[in-house]
Amino acid sequence: MIKVSLLDGSVRYVSEGSTILDLAASVAEGLARKAVAGKINGELKDLDFPLMYPCSQAGESVSTELPLAVEIVTVDSEDGVGLEVLRHSTSHLMAQAVQNLFPGTQLAIGPPIANGFYYDFDSDHVFVPEDLAAIEAEMKRLASEDLPIRREELSREEALTLFREREEPYKVELINDLPADVAISVYHQGSFVDLCAGPHVPSTKRLKVFKLQTVAGAYWRGDENNKMLQRIYGLAFVKESDLSTYLFRLEEAKRRDHRKLGAELDLFSLHEDGPGFPFFHPKGMILRGLLEDFWRREHVKRGYQEIKTPIILSRSLWEHSGHWDHYKDNMYFTQIDDRDFAIKPMNCPGGMIIFKSKIRSYRDLPLRFGELGLVHRHELSGVLHGLLRVRNFTQDDAHIYMTPEQITGEIIGVIELIDYFYKVFGFEYHVELSTRPENSMGSDETWDMATEALQKALINKGLKYKINAGDGAFYGPKIDFHVKDSLERTWQCGTIQLDFLMPEKFDLSYIGEDAEKHRPVMIHRVVYGSLERFMALLIEHYAGAFPTWLAPVQVRVLPISDRHHDYGAEVATRLRETGVRAEVDRRREKINYKIRETQTEKIPFALIVGDREVEESRVTMRRYGEADSVSVSLEAFQHLLDSEKPPGTVGRPEPQLTD
Repeated sequence: MIKVSLLDGSVRYVSEGSTILDLAASVAEGLARKAVAGKINGELKDLDFPLMYPCSQAGESVSTELPLAVEIVTVDSEDGVGLEVLRHSTSHLMAQAVQNLFPGTQLAIGPPIANGFYYDFDSDHVFVPEDLAAIEAEMKRLASEDLPIRREELSREEALTLFREREEPYKVELINDLPADVAISVYHQGSFVDLCAGPHVPSTKRLKVFKLQTVAGAYWRGDENNKMLQRIYGLAFVKESDLSTYLFRLEEAKRRDHRKLGAELDLFSLHEDGPGFPFFHPKGMILRGLLEDFWRREHVKRGYQEIKTPIILSRSLWEHSGHWDHYKDNMYFTQIDDRDFAIKPMNCPGGMIIFKSKIRSYRDLPLRFGELGLVHRHELSGVLHGLLRVRNFTQDDAHIYMTPEQITGEIIGVIELIDYFYKVFGFEYHVELSTRPENSMGSDETWDMATEALQKALINKGLKYKINAGDGAFYGPKIDFHVKDSLERTWQCGTIQLDFLMPEKFDLSYIGEDAEKHRPVMIHRVVYGSLERFMALLIEHYAGAFPTWLAPVQVRVLPISDRHHDYGAEVATRLRETGVRAEVDRRREKINYKIRETQTEKIPFALIVGDREVEESRVTMRRYGEADSVSVSLEAFQHLLDSEKPPGTVGRPEPQLTD
């Protein structure tokens, strides 16, 4: 008998040679139905993998009272591994369907990805969107046949022979590139065979909910010097409702696309005269200004001082900071007076120059410098995407200089600031701790100290976090904040980086209580991340219907006819005098048309003025998205607007909409 320890700590005994699926069935039939794979001592295996004790070098089973640690991986496992197995298996199902329908198609690779899978094919047939329905139908037929999916391990020679005979050159290349000590496995389902490490679901009948999406081009192994293959993308889920929800979100994402809304709402534009360099229109500048004003107001409250550093600085500075060695491929350069200069990709070296511009005392610390700094980074044209991925953007940087004793308190202060900002904008978020990358600077001791300090602050605040191994900055570990928008997508925005190395490289110091020089510790942090990216997220999160305090135009006054223009202008003037962004629609259009257009432009309030409003010195108010209108005095309407002012500003007493 085999002693097995399950994830919940319970212990079971099963016959040697029993499979992981047998074990799952012995626990509960429902568990067996949901199982897609298993883990034995942390190693992912197929459900038909036999449970056995490890063998000695002589090949005999090792007798031990230590249990095998077995985890049953289900389709809804929290770590998402079960769903990955399901999606990977669905990619094989699609590959089988493609080869059935288009004989001679050669297979490249087909991994699982977020929400689905893809497979790359080399085929004489050019796939078009109309082919996807036929492929999908063939996939459903194969799934209904309940084909067993079986793993087979082969020697290198056997594997090469198999795929040469099947005329699969890409698989042959992959096998030849595998290390000599790697076990080679293939998976069979009916007449279909694929090179794969697995694991996979036990049969095709488990694959029920999928939909093919698009066809795209993809270079073999991502190298533009290789042949262009055809990539088919698909979705795969456990339940039809999950697929329907995702498809709805895709349609919502199209409707909310910030590039589309940016043009419709006249916020910004993108042009070939400056690829990756956005042009902001007047309304877009209002939105930017509001975000900057809010940023400044909240930072002043928390003891930050704003600075501004040059966009162009000498090459020697970037060499000294380490950016030249670690980042020069993403930088732009120029020459001035026969000297090499670089356009800054980051703000931190300029901030350190300001710190060094005078002698600092321990009494000055913590010193919090904030900068809305324009930076430039060379991004490949293929990854540019609206305001989400650009070549110049404004980082809401701050650099905090402090004593070692102040580290935890300052990190907690930044966490609280970021949390406040995201709550104001209605974003949920999760946190990741990014650790030392391969190209890092500094000693193990320094990195361990910095990582421990960040962990201590996260624990102090009670924040759950996951480790993002190897994704820290080259000079220090960081806490990354990933915001979740209204479509459940996540975006990395805020970050906190702890840095012991840059103060050393720039020889920063302060005079301590002992009248001696000491080295400060430094925090790099952003809240918005990139102002441009944050604007894109807000546009999509609100679908362009901004809260009143963020709307570029808050109120549009709609005179019913020419004789009401003077009163309409008076209403707009009175509102503008109190800081409201108001405009008058003076066009000779019917009032219903004006109302519809105001709704289309997502302006928070339309104020209709006609004979009755002129006589009674009132307005008829209609809020965006609502069908009903209400007649109010202008004073009552101004009270309402005051209640929707930016967070942290003082308004008038509670609004009264009737009087």
